[in-house]
Amino acid sequence: MQHAIDWFEIPVSNMDRAIAFYEAMSGRSLRREPFGPPGSELAIFEIPQDGGVQGALMSSPNSQPSQLGTIVYLNATPSIDAWLDRVVSSGGSVVMPKFELPDGNGCIAQIMDSEGNRVGLHTE
Repeated sequence: MQHAIDWFEIPVSNMDRAIAFYEAMSGRSLRREPFGPPGSELAIFEIPQDGGVQGALMSSPNSQPSQLGTIVYLNATPSIDAWLDRVVSSGGSVVMPKFELPDGNGCIAQIMDSEGNRVGLHTE
C-alpha cells in the first residue's frame, strides 16, 4: 500500500523528556538509535506490521521543535480519547480538542508536545 507520507521526524530538544512524553501519551514504546552527525539520535516509533507509515523523534543540532511548521498526524487508534486523556499528565497540552471530520473520515485533535511541537492525532 502506498501512503502520501512514508517517514516523519518530530524534532526534540530533550530526548529523554520527549521519549517519556510520547511513550506515556501513546502507550507505545520507542527505540533509541544513533543517527547522523555527532550529537544526533532518533527514537523510532514501533514499526507497524501492516506496512504503514514509520517515523521517529529526532534530536539534532540541525533541527528545532516548532509549533508553526508542518503538522504530523499520529494514528491514535483505537481511542483518540485515551490519548487526549493522557496528554496533560504526560507533560503536554491540548490545543485543538477532538473534532469530527466530514464524510466519515474520523476524528482529529491537536496537541502541544513536551518539546513545543504542535502535533496532530487522528483516528477513524
